[in-house]
Amino acid sequence: MTDLRIERVRGEASLLDWQFAHNAIIPTATLSFTEVTERAGRNRLSVGYAGDVLVGCSTVRPPGPDAPVATVIARILPAHRGRGLGSQLYAHGLELARKLGAEVIETCVLESNPEGLRFALRQGFVERERYLLPGGTVPFVDLRLA
Repeated sequence: MTDLRIERVRGEASLLDWQFAHNAIIPTATLSFTEVTERAGRNRLSVGYAGDVLVGCSTVRPPGPDAPVATVIARILPAHRGRGLGSQLYAHGLELARKLGAEVIETCVLESNPEGLRFALRQGFVERERYLLPGGTVPFVDLRLA
């Protein structure tokens, strides 16, 4: 297993790395730099590196005041999958979500990412819903940790 260095997004360079990884993995819902900056203000965004090579990104949407539900999303660029990096990035996000008070964990995967869906199911997630974003053509799959 390759060691993964995970850094919280801080500053323009890491925002751009997060944006690149997200948009490469979710090409049907790309985000502008402004949108990524806005997300970084309300979520915990991280980037993962193997050495100095960007391999993925993660998002932790913290639980809200009315519900102890957090969303943990780990994304690994296709060229770096199958090396345990997703497991490391997911474990980091799961730990952070629990520290933030989450009692329930959800995730979201693009339907056209079968590796991501298989990964989520192996982690113990169960599908809850499939939906299209306005103007979208590929559904997202929402899952909850059983």
